[in-house]
Amino acid sequence: MGENRDGSGGGGARDWRETLFLPQTDFPMKAGLPQREPQLLERWADQGLYKRLREAAQGRDKFILHDGPPYANGNIHIGTGLNKILKDVVVRSQQMMGKDANYVPGWDCHGLPIEWKIEEEYRAKGRNKDEVPIIAFRAECRDFAEHWIGVQREEFKRLGVGGDWEHPYTTMSFDAEATIATELMKFAMSGAFYRGSKPVMWSVVERTALAEAEVEYQEYTSDTIWVKFPVGGVTAGRAGTTAGLADAAVVIWTTTPWTIPGNRAISYSQTIGYGLYEVTDAPEDNWARVGDKLVIADTLAEAVREAARIVSWKRLGDVDPADIRYCRHPLGELGYDFQVPLLAGGHVTEGAGTGFVHTAPGHGREDFEIWMASKAALEEHGIDTTIPFTVDEAGFFTKDAPGFEGARVIDDEGNKGDANQKVIDALVAAGMLIARGRLKHEYPHSWRSKKPIIFRNTPQWFIGMGDDQGAEGLRAKALAAIDATRFVPEAGRNRIRAMVEGRPDWVISRQRAWGVPITVFRNTNHQSDSYDDIVPHPDYEWSDELIGRICEAFESEGADAWFEEGARERFLKGLVDDPEDWEQVMDILDVWFDSGSTHAFVLEAREDLKWPASLYLEGSDQHRGWFQSSLLEACGTRGRAPYDAVLTHGFVMAEDGRKMSKSLNNQVFPQDVIKQSGAEILRLWAMSTDYMEDLRIGPEILKSNVDAYRKLRNTLRFMLGNLHHYEEALRVAAEEMPELERYMLHRLAELDGLVRKGYDNFDFKRVFAALFNFCTVDLSSLYFDIRKDALYCDPYDSLTRRSCLTVLDELFSCLTAWLAPMLCFTCEEAWLARFGEGEASVHLRAFPRVPEGWSNPRLAAKWERIRRVRRVVTGALEIERREKRIGSSLDAAPEVHIADRELLALLETVDMAEVAITSQLTLEPGKGPDQAFRLEEVPGVAVVPRHAEGRKCARCWKILPQVGEDNEFPDLTPRDAEAVRQFDARRQAAQ
Repeated sequence: MGENRDGSGGGGARDWRETLFLPQTDFPMKAGLPQREPQLLERWADQGLYKRLREAAQGRDKFILHDGPPYANGNIHIGTGLNKILKDVVVRSQQMMGKDANYVPGWDCHGLPIEWKIEEEYRAKGRNKDEVPIIAFRAECRDFAEHWIGVQREEFKRLGVGGDWEHPYTTMSFDAEATIATELMKFAMSGAFYRGSKPVMWSVVERTALAEAEVEYQEYTSDTIWVKFPVGGVTAGRAGTTAGLADAAVVIWTTTPWTIPGNRAISYSQTIGYGLYEVTDAPEDNWARVGDKLVIADTLAEAVREAARIVSWKRLGDVDPADIRYCRHPLGELGYDFQVPLLAGGHVTEGAGTGFVHTAPGHGREDFEIWMASKAALEEHGIDTTIPFTVDEAGFFTKDAPGFEGARVIDDEGNKGDANQKVIDALVAAGMLIARGRLKHEYPHSWRSKKPIIFRNTPQWFIGMGDDQGAEGLRAKALAAIDATRFVPEAGRNRIRAMVEGRPDWVISRQRAWGVPITVFRNTNHQSDSYDDIVPHPDYEWSDELIGRICEAFESEGADAWFEEGARERFLKGLVDDPEDWEQVMDILDVWFDSGSTHAFVLEAREDLKWPASLYLEGSDQHRGWFQSSLLEACGTRGRAPYDAVLTHGFVMAEDGRKMSKSLNNQVFPQDVIKQSGAEILRLWAMSTDYMEDLRIGPEILKSNVDAYRKLRNTLRFMLGNLHHYEEALRVAAEEMPELERYMLHRLAELDGLVRKGYDNFDFKRVFAALFNFCTVDLSSLYFDIRKDALYCDPYDSLTRRSCLTVLDELFSCLTAWLAPMLCFTCEEAWLARFGEGEASVHLRAFPRVPEGWSNPRLAAKWERIRRVRRVVTGALEIERREKRIGSSLDAAPEVHIADRELLALLETVDMAEVAITSQLTLEPGKGPDQAFRLEEVPGVAVVPRHAEGRKCARCWKILPQVGEDNEFPDLTPRDAEAVRQFDARRQAAQ
């Protein structure tokens, strides 16, 4: 049957429509998802679906996806929506594959973003945060987080995400705060925790240190300067190589002029060739003057000459920087009257600059490392290795920057202060600047404030990477854990491995108020034998008692107990002689330590979960965030990763591939999509995209997903409509079915393996594509199209009709289960449309077990060949229809020429007219006439369209010579006449 029809024969008095098995279903073609989805959510809540899933899974192997906590400070966006949808599909699919897949959602609640929001409210009301008691301030932060947890919880549930929403975890619950503090004190007891002074990334705007995971890189314009450091001393006895150096200067280049007061050394490379260049011609007003002798890397000399506007110079000879004992600081007259040694460093390159690196150990990691590595040698030569604190927490120069005290590097708004210019002016006045410029480059910014940060030497608290401990060190343990973890995609392993290999010690202290405090005490009594000691520590036998006191207080009162008046005395009383000797640390923990500890107070604490988790799933940025902080925390306290596998997804971009932004008006909000089209469309979008790469979304992409959804829905609707006529008594065994039905069962067997493997590998796009193509190509365009005639018109007891209904039952069972993790609303709606509004739910099912006997590769190969021939026939008839030579395919009786005799014999074993949905079809051997229709990709098949001969059946519309052979029903085919007789007999028997 080539078209849908309502059934009237049009040739006699009887309306044949009543005798047809036409589809009947309440499952609407128009989904109305924005209205229907909330009804299903309410149903799931009323029937306690989450609890029933847990009860059904008792005793099964656990599969635990541990939720990476989103931040509780605003509505969800499309990225968090994607993340939660992916997690939901993982959990639902694992549950339906026979696991106990419990999902406990969580929230990250501490940290600067919430503090900022409260401070903004204060400023709007004219209040000063510093005048508010810290306990009161923290209470407002807690209330703020609690509010947004409630908002986000409902938004996540609206996406169809199932889980223990009644008992989520939060990093601000009292038990969580107690565990986080306990985890920190484990590091203190292991000796890995220490107080150190080193350069850290510092946000002047936020007044706190930042971890690598809290930094993003944005384009920034920096001031660049080329500065002379006069040679102060050369190695004796090397006159041949040091001739001319006495009055020369080493030239450095930097993008941070404000760090010059912090300079203490110059770094060079032992693999770079250097030369001594004497200026012979330059403009009169030039900073670089005739006679200046400059030491520069040869490969960078020309670039320096152009930057310094030097007309010409001559190269006097090679220079080995090792022959230069020290230089003088260019600002010596301002009080920087110390030697500046030259240090060989592997971090020096010829990529830009001069081949020499200005080294300020208080303002850069590599600067600090080479300075500390050289400390002993420097001190032997009488050089003071103390690292100055040149910049304070507000970005102002201190007394350690003589001549510049009070100048500012960055202001409270994140803008450049006057420090750069003041330093540049001083260098010009000293005659030590030879050039300046500006450079656009990627520069670190705080991901919260979006403002540039600085590197600043300041006392902070660290967890050491244990490089001096070999295989027992934290870095070594973490790298071993990475090797033992499954990464999807595999590239994630190399990404996190490179980050862990190169990361510095973990700076975990933050100078803020809202968070879990660093629960240690430091002895500050210079006269005490315990001076500078930290407790808890294994050297103090009462440390366990201290840890117990703190933990007990936090469990009952929360971390606020640390900030209560008298807290020091409360925790130390009876353990130390004088609590006044011990400074209570008031910094809070890096929030990445909070979230990195969730495995301890969630996975280990709940009996319905397990440690380690089966899977962590987050965006690819979390290789330096939650994945890494969890890895380091667990390896430091338990010796292994808290997860067996790590799965990452990409970022969501606008439709044109650009980053979403308010200014570009290209943002897509999940709330808007849900309101207009339904959450199911977002779920389908997430499943139909390669989420392991960056994803795109926009109006046209959403439109295509709506179209795809409509096709899937129509497939389900067709099955439901025809299954209205299904009865268990009609069921046919697979081996008794016609070939086409057995071919469909084979396709189910194929898909069963693909679907299970795809879900296990988290390859949702492959699963969805396979199921979508099966529904639209194998079913709607082939099987349903062919079998409409048998379903509607065959007699009640027809083997073909009964077999088709049996297959539809199996198709419905498999597809609603396989698609349920992805399209949770629609599959539930379809299941209820068939089985009623009882206590059943598609989500309580397991994936059906497809019998191995359904697999029939030989039959499948045969039908693949038949389908290729069918394509040629339908292609020929489409032209006939377009040219209006036929109305429908049932008007045709094509002549099909087959050059391959083997193929011809194969086709003769099936009813090709039925397959092609024509009234008649003849197969002829040979190539066929030249004017016949052919497809290049199907050689050896030619189709000559012919009109069907005979009369048109008033019931099925086929044109056949047999119409009229049955005297009782002269307008029908014999098949249709028998169908009507059975219909009449069944109706009479029912009366």
